[in-house]
Amino acid sequence: MKDINIMIVGVGGQGSLLASKLLGKIFAENGYDVKVSEVHGMSQRGGSVVTYVRCGDKVYSPIVAKGEADFIVSFEKLEAARYTECLKKGGRIVVNSQQIDPMPVITGAAEYPENVLDELREKGVSVDEIDALSLALEAGSAKCVNIVLMGRLSDYFDFSEKQWLDAIEDTVAPKFVEMNKKAFALGRG
Repeated sequence: MKDINIMIVGVGGQGSLLASKLLGKIFAENGYDVKVSEVHGMSQRGGSVVTYVRCGDKVYSPIVAKGEADFIVSFEKLEAARYTECLKKGGRIVVNSQQIDPMPVITGAAEYPENVLDELREKGVSVDEIDALSLALEAGSAKCVNIVLMGRLSDYFDFSEKQWLDAIEDTVAPKFVEMNKKAFALGRG
């Protein structure tokens, strides 16, 4: 069983913990040893956050070292660029095309870099860009961006759609299950 290292990066309050819990559940149900990290960063204040999901035959640490991430799932463009050094050669970034201005941009101390994703592509980074916010709104709520991104990430694994939908039922509050299933379906390729 091949080791798989996934980083989920974004801004506090976007649902990275739910996404990592969903990934942990689906991998564990498919026989992987799974380690999921806690959120690192200023999650309560809209700051940069990162969670890690590592799985394989036997995993000892939840932390993904620089240059070891098979996938980076980014809830925002600048966060994708911030963590690119963690991606392994041949890895892929699944990124929401949304721009969320960090505090230095909001205060006028810095400018949001233009063409962030194009610059990554020019450097040879494999970028799978999706307008997850629009799809989440189509599903019923902007809060479903995380599940739209999980739908897109699911395209890279051989787990059945039913397994993913069952994992959503097990991890999402019952009153939000149908909306999140729709968000997942919209994210899948």
